[in-house]
Amino acid sequence: MAKGFFISRTLAVGGGVLAVGAVATIIALAVVYAQEKASNAVTDGPSGPVTNGPVTDGPSGPVTDGPSGPVTDGPSGPVTDGPSGPTTAPPPLLPWQRLRLPLALRPIHYQLSLWPRLEPDAQGDYHFSGNSSVLFHCHNRTDLILIHCDRLQFNSLSGRLARVWGPGGRELHISKSWVQNDTQYLVVRLADPLKPGQNYSMYTEFRGRLDDDLRGFYRSQYVDENGQTRIIATTQMQPTDARKAFPCFDEPAMKATFTISLTHGPGYTALSNMPVSDNKTLTVGNVIWYNVTFQPTRKMSTYLLAFIVCDFGYVEQHSEGTLIRIWARKPAIAQGQGDYALNVTGPILNFFETYYNVSYPLPKSDQIALPDFNAGAMENWGLITYRETALLYDRNLSSNGNKERVVKVIAHELAHQWFGNLVTLRWWNDLWLNEGFASYVEYLGADHAEPSWNLKMLIVLNDVYRVFAVDALASSHPLSSKEEEINTPAQINELFDAISYSKGGSVLRMLSDFLTEEIFVTGLNSYLTKFSYDNTVYTNLFDHLQQAIKGKVALPASVNDIMSRWTLQMGFPVVTIDTEKGHISQKHFLLDPNSNVTRPSEFHYVWFVPIRWMRRNAQQQLTWLLKKEDANANMKYSGDDWVLANIDVVGYYRVNYDERNWNNLVKQLETNHSVLPIINRAQIIADSFNLARAQYRHTTAALDTTKYLHNEREYIPWQAALDNLAYIRVMFDRSEVFGNMKKYMLQQVSPLYDHFKSVTVNWTKPSEGHMDQYNEINAMSVACSYGHQDCLNKAQELYRDWMKNPSVNNIPLNLKTTVYCNAIASGGEKQWDFAWKMFQNATIATEADKLGVALACTKEPWLLNRYLMYSLDPSKVRKQDATSTISAIARNVVGQSLTWDFIRAKWSTIFEQYGGGSFSFSRLIASVTERFSTEFELKQLEQFKKDNEHIGFGSGTRAIEQALEKTKANIKWVKANRDSVNDWFASALTPTP
Repeated sequence: MAKGFFISRTLAVGGGVLAVGAVATIIALAVVYAQEKASNAVTDGPSGPVTNGPVTDGPSGPVTDGPSGPVTDGPSGPVTDGPSGPTTAPPPLLPWQRLRLPLALRPIHYQLSLWPRLEPDAQGDYHFSGNSSVLFHCHNRTDLILIHCDRLQFNSLSGRLARVWGPGGRELHISKSWVQNDTQYLVVRLADPLKPGQNYSMYTEFRGRLDDDLRGFYRSQYVDENGQTRIIATTQMQPTDARKAFPCFDEPAMKATFTISLTHGPGYTALSNMPVSDNKTLTVGNVIWYNVTFQPTRKMSTYLLAFIVCDFGYVEQHSEGTLIRIWARKPAIAQGQGDYALNVTGPILNFFETYYNVSYPLPKSDQIALPDFNAGAMENWGLITYRETALLYDRNLSSNGNKERVVKVIAHELAHQWFGNLVTLRWWNDLWLNEGFASYVEYLGADHAEPSWNLKMLIVLNDVYRVFAVDALASSHPLSSKEEEINTPAQINELFDAISYSKGGSVLRMLSDFLTEEIFVTGLNSYLTKFSYDNTVYTNLFDHLQQAIKGKVALPASVNDIMSRWTLQMGFPVVTIDTEKGHISQKHFLLDPNSNVTRPSEFHYVWFVPIRWMRRNAQQQLTWLLKKEDANANMKYSGDDWVLANIDVVGYYRVNYDERNWNNLVKQLETNHSVLPIINRAQIIADSFNLARAQYRHTTAALDTTKYLHNEREYIPWQAALDNLAYIRVMFDRSEVFGNMKKYMLQQVSPLYDHFKSVTVNWTKPSEGHMDQYNEINAMSVACSYGHQDCLNKAQELYRDWMKNPSVNNIPLNLKTTVYCNAIASGGEKQWDFAWKMFQNATIATEADKLGVALACTKEPWLLNRYLMYSLDPSKVRKQDATSTISAIARNVVGQSLTWDFIRAKWSTIFEQYGGGSFSFSRLIASVTERFSTEFELKQLEQFKKDNEHIGFGSGTRAIEQALEKTKANIKWVKANRDSVNDWFASALTPTP
């Protein structure tokens, strides 16, 4: 029998019943909407029918109701299948060959019915069927309907793939219809053109596979408490996968309202963006089915739709009139794992209502933890989806870090309910504003929910310094791309990177600081109010912030002029302060100053830089640097006095000083480090190390900033030091330099280890403060990783006790990852197999994550190779965790070369199954190439790129270029620093008495 898609007669009958109802509904809707006055429509399109061929101008952008004005769909005149006369130019693209939708049609409302089958068919495949009616407005005369679809099979309707109705319910004749797979369109050509100012409707019936690829409408599964495999159907539409679930105008500016209906069997629950409006029982062939219809959504983009059929439980509460529910597997809910999320959601929602001064626009906020989910979370309007680790918290099994992740991710997604959902960017080239904004204010929302944690400080480590590492490369890119540069799904996916999230959040934090928060939130309110249920470009926000100033603060230029230099050119400056001359200057900071920046900038890589600074025993000041050099900066000091710039690292730049000032700051650290703000102690270390990598300073001078650490007890400076020393470690952990580095690190961390051993009563109870708990983890993790014997003994003892009694795990919650990793690293097959068994049996996602990472710590090559093979077997490692597992193995010095061989041998498989994973896929490439620092490794990487160009690199395309650039820089750095760094570590050791 030919392999294909089959549905049973019983299911087909049921689908027909739903289809008839949908047809009747949409015809009625079409008649109603057809009575709208033509004055509400855009009518300035071409006056003649587009009957045959080419619209020669590409799409200029989605239609908006905002300030951009009316948009037309190109010249009138005949459409042909090629140029009308001899020409050397290539024939213009036909409308269905373009990657962007034409602007002739705009959706108004969708009536969508879906029926996911949660049992496999005879071939073992899962599928769904559905029908959709879309009501749309015609702006410009055209005889073509283009609507996105991907991997859908359409039922024949009177010999065509769709049916179309016009005003009054009159059915229109379709001359031809087909699916254009390469551009992902259903193409419907009409015998007569649609008329501007009129509303029309189109009906389709379709079916698709309910695969486990974590995109579109997909299948997730888990094993319940009785050992039975349970199937659920769920969605992930962002950015371009709504078209995999139903035919739609799948661009963010094509907003519409949606009425969703889901059919499911007994024992399941249907969820969508809005509350249920109707619930019917259907009997089809003596089988009972439930058909659930939801209230129409607000006007919204397709990528924010969500619909789920599951057998989950929930906990709920009301907050200021909003129903809040946390959904998860029933045992997880029964064990209270959703309680923390429930308790913080209401306060965070209320905080954002106050912050934006705009009411939450929906009657409910459902949040659901999914067993299989590629992203961390997704801000679907009213039905937010999460990985289990990002929503569930078990007070008996989850760590302090797990708890923080939950509150921050919730805050990030709730921030989007206004900024991104209520007001949406017109096109993906401005993704940075959407994700950058949420990445900034997530700290504000989480801080409101947990005010004693001081979470706002962590943005410097988690975002500013994280993205500096990428943005200091010549292969970086600006925050905002040109709209015409971002077209394909792969190009769109590639934008979901650290630049969009972390740099976006960092520059918006800087903007809020120099405007003041009062002005910032006033402008936000004006922006959100003006563009509610509409689309914008990022400059609209800057315009509203400018309006909010009203003489309250003096700026050297307009908000748009200042911020354009941070959004339209890549990278960031290093600000150099010469306290001997009193001069300040700026320069584009590149880790490899000899690399070629091929991307020109209209601003010539000069920024408008706000500099908050202080001197010893003096108040903070704000100075603006508006050009390459300012010789009248009034920063001339001498003797023991010092200047400290970029207070609390609010500005998105690094700082360099003359050597006198550097030496005075280092002396201040060594004599009384508490005089300097906590974040700036971290900054002195981080900036110095990165300046050394970029050849502004000697690496040995940067290492001098770590000498005081034996007296430091705060988390942020320690973490900044460890992050930067990690580079030296990965460059030299395969060489003789590591021996002296190991001794030095033990010398510096031992006092911290002893401190927390005492505070925690020999590691039996956690420290009290949130940040102290993090530094407690650092103390043990660093000590063990550099061979501190007492630490290793403790880790082995705790792990051994657990192995003796697997049902009782007395390892401190915060120390589990460290204990697991070091016990497995110093053990063998027995320790690994025990962790593997516990990993397989883990019922808490956070516990499984800790064990999954720890399994990559073994020093046995054969165990690492076995784990690599497991990573591509979904029955052993979930697809969502495959790339992170491979990355973890690559970070192991023993596993790095094994992983590189594995990646090269399996690239085709890895790319096919995981190539769309944006962050995870980019991190995979970064992890496996992190240690590359020889000419041989560079040649291997270049060959890998060449050998796989025909396969592609998907969302990791830019990561390949960055890996090549980093490798070249590493080669130079190692050659220049190997001997001096080794000598420094040797000389910094305190003689043993």
